[in-house]
Amino acid sequence: MTGYLTTHVLDTARGCPAEGLKIELFRIEDGTRSLLKTLVTNDDGRTNEQILPAAEFAPGTYELVFHAGAYLDACGTPPEEPRFLDVVPIRFGMSEPAHYHVPLLLSPFGYSTYRGS
Repeated sequence: MTGYLTTHVLDTARGCPAEGLKIELFRIEDGTRSLLKTLVTNDDGRTNEQILPAAEFAPGTYELVFHAGAYLDACGTPPEEPRFLDVVPIRFGMSEPAHYHVPLLLSPFGYSTYRGS
């Protein structure tokens, strides 16, 4: 099996996929973050392509950065200054060539994630 990475972002406060949410993927090596890709979620809360396709997969430590504050602003969530959740970083390891799915369940005041399938 070849490894790859996907995500799915759901807006649990509104009960719908989080469309238009910017996501950045970083690789972490020796404490240094390197930006690999920037994507935006589609109307299903997913990216139109795999975040890290099989051809680019390598085991290691990665970080997905979800730009939740900009998304919440765009969908009309009442603003706060500063917003409780603005940028949500999730750092995780991929140790084997498998499908890694890192979903984000998001609301203005909380989030959760897990290793999905």
